[in-house]
Amino acid sequence: MNAFTIPKDRIGDSALAERLRRETAGEVLWSAADRGRYATDASIYQVEPVGVLVPRSIADVEAALAICRDAGIPVLPRGGGTSQCGQTVNRALVLDCTKYLNRVLSVEDGTARVEPGITLGALNAAIARTKQFYPVDPSTWQRCTIGGMAGNNSCGSKSIRYGLMADNVTAIDALLADGSRFRFGELPDNLGAEVPAGIADLIQRLRALGAREAEEIAARFPNQLRRVGGYNIESLTPAARAEGRGNLARLLVGSEGTLAFSAALDLKLWPVKPRKVLGICQFPSFRRAMDAAQHLVTLDPEAVELVDRTMIDLGRSIPLFRATIDRMLIGEPDSLLIVEFHGQEDAPLLAALDRLEEMMGDLGLPGQVVRATEAGFQAAIAEVREAGLNIMMSMKGDGKPVSFIEDCAVSLPDLGDYTERLNAVFEKHGTKGTWYAHASVGCLHVRPVLNMKDPADVRRMRAIAEECFALVREYKGSHSGEHGDGIVRSEFNETMFGPRIARAFEAVKDAFDPAGLLNPGRVVRPPKMDDRTLFRYFPGYAADPAITPVLDWSAWPGPQGGLLGAVEMCNNNGTCRKFDANVMCPSYRVTKDEQHLTRGRANTLRLALTGQLPGGLASEAVHEALALCVSCKGCKRECPTGVDMAKLKIEAMAARARTQGLNAKDRLIASMPRWAPFAAMLPPLANAREWVPGLPRLMQSLFGFAADRRLPRFRLNAFHDAELPAPSGREGEVILYPDLFNRYFEPENLRAAARVLQAAGYRPVVARPKRGTRPLDEGRTLLAAGLVEEARAEASRTLEALSAFTAPVVGLEPSSLLTLRDEFPSLLPGAEAEALAGRALLLSEFLAREKPKLALKPVAPAAHVHGHCHQKAFGAFPAAVAMLNLVPGLKVQPIASSCCGMAGSFGYEAANLATSKAMAELSLLPAVRAVPAGELIVADGTSCRHQIKDLAGREALHGIRVLEMALA
Repeated sequence: MNAFTIPKDRIGDSALAERLRRETAGEVLWSAADRGRYATDASIYQVEPVGVLVPRSIADVEAALAICRDAGIPVLPRGGGTSQCGQTVNRALVLDCTKYLNRVLSVEDGTARVEPGITLGALNAAIARTKQFYPVDPSTWQRCTIGGMAGNNSCGSKSIRYGLMADNVTAIDALLADGSRFRFGELPDNLGAEVPAGIADLIQRLRALGAREAEEIAARFPNQLRRVGGYNIESLTPAARAEGRGNLARLLVGSEGTLAFSAALDLKLWPVKPRKVLGICQFPSFRRAMDAAQHLVTLDPEAVELVDRTMIDLGRSIPLFRATIDRMLIGEPDSLLIVEFHGQEDAPLLAALDRLEEMMGDLGLPGQVVRATEAGFQAAIAEVREAGLNIMMSMKGDGKPVSFIEDCAVSLPDLGDYTERLNAVFEKHGTKGTWYAHASVGCLHVRPVLNMKDPADVRRMRAIAEECFALVREYKGSHSGEHGDGIVRSEFNETMFGPRIARAFEAVKDAFDPAGLLNPGRVVRPPKMDDRTLFRYFPGYAADPAITPVLDWSAWPGPQGGLLGAVEMCNNNGTCRKFDANVMCPSYRVTKDEQHLTRGRANTLRLALTGQLPGGLASEAVHEALALCVSCKGCKRECPTGVDMAKLKIEAMAARARTQGLNAKDRLIASMPRWAPFAAMLPPLANAREWVPGLPRLMQSLFGFAADRRLPRFRLNAFHDAELPAPSGREGEVILYPDLFNRYFEPENLRAAARVLQAAGYRPVVARPKRGTRPLDEGRTLLAAGLVEEARAEASRTLEALSAFTAPVVGLEPSSLLTLRDEFPSLLPGAEAEALAGRALLLSEFLAREKPKLALKPVAPAAHVHGHCHQKAFGAFPAAVAMLNLVPGLKVQPIASSCCGMAGSFGYEAANLATSKAMAELSLLPAVRAVPAGELIVADGTSCRHQIKDLAGREALHGIRVLEMALA
C-alpha cells in the first residue's frame, strides 16, 4: 500500500514551510503561484505540489528528507522539468536541484563526478578542455539535468554508438528514504565490513530477487537497446553480475526518483571526435524511409534521425528554421533520414558519405543525398532536430501532438510494418501522427494529434495506447524506449512485463522505500493514465469569461479572443532554460528562478486566465512574475512555439493599470512623449537632477530612479521635423521616423541617417501629424505602462500620417520602429496596419535590401557590434552587421550577448539596478571591456549605448554614425 495519499489540505501546509525555513538554508517557495509553476512538466499532466524547496546543498536535501519523513509528506526531486510522461509532477515537496546543486565535482581517469542539477550542456562545456564529452544527448541537452537524465534513463540520438544513461553512469552517491547514504556502483559478491549492515541487507535482498526472477526476466524483458520501462532489475541477475553488468547504479538509473535521491553521479566520459559530416537522405514516402533505416545503419553511422513531412512543413512556417529546412531538401520529399558520421579526420568521413550515396542508389534513390560538411550548416540542422518536439507543438488550436506512445521501440526489420500498422490505428480513430527522431534504433517519436480538453479525445488516447502497446508486444518491442514511465505509462508495465515482473518491481520499491516517501505512484502502483483530475486541462478547465483582451489575438484560436490559446502555446518543454541561450530569457539567466522564466511566466498567466490564481491578470502573483521581464522579445523568436511574452505582458500591465492605476514613475515615463518637447526647450532645467545636489536621492524616493544612475540628458539641439521636408509622393523618397529617444537625447543619429540617405541617392522626408503639432509617436512608453487605449490613439494618429504615402518608413531605434511592425497590427487590426508593417524597416534593413552605392572610406580597423534584443527577435541583426561591412577595411565582429539589461527605464529603477547590472555582466560588459582602444563599439539601441557608457565607461555608436563617418 502507498502510505502517502496526501489530502489536499496538506498542499501549502504552512507549518511544513516554517520548519523548512528553520532547518534548511534553501529557498522555500510556497505561494499558490509557486506551486502552480511546479505543477506541470512537459507532459499533459498538472498535479499541484505541497510546496517547493530549492536546496543550496546536499545537507538541505538530507534535512528536507528527514522533515518530510517525520511529517508524512512525499518528496519529488526535479531537474529541468522537461519530462514528457509526468515523472516530475506529484503531490509532494518538490526539490528543485537546478539553481544550486549544479557543480562538476571532479574530472579524472575518464570519469566526471557531478551534482544532479547540472545540465548536460553545461557539463560538456565545462569538460571541453579535456577533449572528452558525455555522449548521452537528448534533444533537450541544453536544459535537461544529469539527475533527470539518470532518473529517466535517457538515450539521445547517438545511443546506437554509446548506449543509454544506464551504460554511462558508473556510480551514484545516493540518499535513501530512511536517511542513510551509500555509493552504489560496482560491488564484490562479498560485500565486506565497509558496507553498513542496513545497506548490506538491502543489497542481499535485491540479489536474491534477481536470482529468483532471472528466468522470468530473460523471458519477459524485450531484447531491445531502447528499453527504459520499469526498473532495471536485469542488473540483479547472476548472469548480469558474472558478465560485469551488475553495477547497482544501473538499478537506480531509470527509477524516476522513486528509489533514492542522487547526491552525486559518476559519469563515463568519451573522447571527442572533432570532425563530422551529415548526409540528408530524401525519400518519396514515409514507408520507404522506414524500410531503408535497417540498411543505412550497416554503414556504422553515429546516428540516423527521421524528419517527416509534418515536421518539414511546420518547420518551414517558423522563420527561425525556414532557410535551414529549404537547404536540407531536394525537391519536395515526404521524409528525410539524417545520417551522421563522426571521426578524427575528414577523408574517411567524406568516403562514408560516398558510400551513403551509393547505398541510396542501390535502394533506387540515386542523387538523393544532401551533403552537410560545413560546420554552420550542421549546427543549423542540429538546431532544427533538437527543436523537433517544439516544432510539432507549434500547431495552433486545441488539437496538439500528444506524448503517450511517443517512444515505443521495435527492431529495425519490423519498423516499416510497425509504423504502417500504427498509422492505420491513428486513421481508425480519426487522427494522424507526427513522426521524428531515432530511426537508427527503431525508436521513433510519434504523437497522435488530439485535443486533451475534449473527453472524446481522451477516450481515443486510451484506445490508441492500448492498441499501440499490443502491436509493440507483438513485435517483441519496448513500450518505453526513451522517456520512461511517469503517469502516462506506469500502469502498462504489468501488461508489458507480466504480473510476476510487476510484483518484482513493487518488491524493489518496497525494499528501498517501504513507506512510499519518494515520488509515489510512478513506475509501481500508479494512477490511470487518463485520470482527467491529473490533467493540465482538467474537467471544468475554462477561460475566465470576465477577462477581455485589449490587443488582437485572433491569430490564435480559442476563448478570450485567442489570448488563452497564445499562452497555451507554451508546452513546458523548457527551451527557455537552455544553458547557452541566445537572448531569452535574460532575467532568468540572472536569477535562475522558475518565476522569471518564459515557461514560468506563461504558466502563471495560464493559471490567471483560467481562474486558478485569485485576482486574474491584475494579481500580485502575475505582477511579480513579470516584474523582471524586460520585453526583449527573445522568446518570440527563440521559443520554437513562438510564445510572445512581451506582448502578453502588455495585457497583464493593462489589467493592472485598470484596477490599480499607475505609480508616479510609470505615469511620468508613459507621458514622456507629451512633455519631452517642452523639456527640450530648457535642457538645463530638464537635466537638473544631474547637477543639483540632493535631487538624485529625492527622485529615487519620489519616482524610484536609482540615485547612482545617470539619466539620459535632453539636448538643446534636439531634432525637429522641420529639418527635413514633408513627404510629397515623389520618387526616391524615404520616410525617416524620428523616435522619441534619438530625437531628444542623440539627435546626431537622425541627422547622420538623413545624410547617409542623401548620399545614397534618396530624398529623406519626415511625415507630419494630420492632427495637432506634437510629433508622431508609436506609443511605446504607453504600452510599457499598460495604457493600451492611449497607445491605440497614438498609433492611430501615426498610422493616419504614414498611410497617406507608400514610401518605405525607416527608423533607427529598434524598439520604436519595430512597434510599427509588431504591435500596430495588434492595436489596429486591418489592412492599413498590415501594409505599414510591411514597409517599416530599420535603416540597416533598408540599406541591406536596396544595396545603394555609397562612396565610403576606412574609419577604424574593427567594429564590435552588440545587437539590440528586438533586432535579434525580428531577424534584423544580420542587416546591421551587413551595413557595417560596407565600410572598407572595417572588420565587423558581432558580440555574443543577451540583453544589455537597460531595457528602457528598467535599468534606471533602483529596484532593478542589481538585476540590470547582472544582465550586462553575463556577456556584454566583459566583451566590451576587452575591445582595444581605437576600435569601435557599435550598438543600435539607445538603452544599450547608455548601459555600455555607464557600466563599462566606453562610448558606443549607432551603426549609422559609423557609415556617416565613412562617407567620402
